[in-house]
Amino acid sequence: MHVRPTTRDDLAVVDALLARSYPKLLKEDYPPSVLVTALPLISRAQPALLTSGTYYLVETDGRRILGAGGWSRDKQARDVGHIRHVVTDATATRRGVGRLLLGHVLEQARAQGVAQMECWSTFTAEPFYRAMGFESLGPIDVPLQPGITFPAVRMKQRLL
Repeated sequence: MHVRPTTRDDLAVVDALLARSYPKLLKEDYPPSVLVTALPLISRAQPALLTSGTYYLVETDGRRILGAGGWSRDKQARDVGHIRHVVTDATATRRGVGRLLLGHVLEQARAQGVAQMECWSTFTAEPFYRAMGFESLGPIDVPLQPGITFPAVRMKQRLL
């Protein structure tokens, strides 16, 4: 497995990864009433993120995509970063994909002077982020569209 930055050409593969993995990974921790409104909104790749230079794919030597995710810098606090749109292929969980990806993300952010990383984790991913050194700050409702929110857990980690 290796990590590489995404390009605009990766839009379809990231869309496909999100669309096939999020429903399977999240179904144990969220009721259908939440997933039916949230999945169409969160299971789409964000073109600006893919071309930001801070979003990555984990792939095999055979170019099979196993994971995606990245980070962005806070618009107001330049030493704060935010974990963005992380997913592991539902068929590749517990094989080190997330650990490789998040390790790379944190290393890149640290190298660019980010002192603290924040994350709005799904309930499903909270134990993973805790194992990677994040601390839970409590529940948060992530606004997706007017009238639609997604329950999550706000987390943070000091990098510097």
